[in-house]
Amino acid sequence: MNLSLHYLITEPKIKKEKNPLLLLLHGYGSNEEDLFSFAKELPEDCYIVSARAPFNLMYGSYAWYAINFDADENKFSDIGQARASRDIISNFIDELITSYPIDPANVTLIGFSQGAILSYAVALSYPEKVQRVVAMSGYLNNEIAVDDFKENDLSKLKIFASHGTVDQVIPVEWARKSMPALENLGIAVTYKEYPIGHGVSPQNFYDFSNWLTQ
Repeated sequence: MNLSLHYLITEPKIKKEKNPLLLLLHGYGSNEEDLFSFAKELPEDCYIVSARAPFNLMYGSYAWYAINFDADENKFSDIGQARASRDIISNFIDELITSYPIDPANVTLIGFSQGAILSYAVALSYPEKVQRVVAMSGYLNNEIAVDDFKENDLSKLKIFASHGTVDQVIPVEWARKSMPALENLGIAVTYKEYPIGHGVSPQNFYDFSNWLTQ
């Protein structure tokens, strides 16, 4: 089907009238095949969709938004592009629900790095569309969410967040600071750290898979 984002999909082995959706969002410079390698290990009753970010970097490499470096080697995010991607993902969820027998009350975003940052932004901006977030190696950037997101009802949102303690790309302190900010919004958060860099360890995968099935 021609939807607004290119994607890979695994249909549920256990078909119901409406099945849950797990939407996978890759990191900067990667593509839809990256997290899709998890698909066979994820719950069998779900539609598993891995989306390709809209901004092309080079062959086989995509981003949800540009990361620019200034003369002092400071990196900054293109917030305009990030907000555009936030709404592209939100619309993509609607398209998937229209195209497949997906339960709109059972949608989980699973994001890594830039995909995790976008997962937070989409869930806080449109909590009526997302019930759960797995955010690995990311952090909360309020600028990417809609301006009035704090007025949303976030009480039903559940988040599993994880980070490597020696992450050289996104410092673990950024993730740690995000947790009280999320809890202050009334969101149920599970947070775990692993002795790894910028990646997903087997234990991390095991923990978030368990969290999903619970």
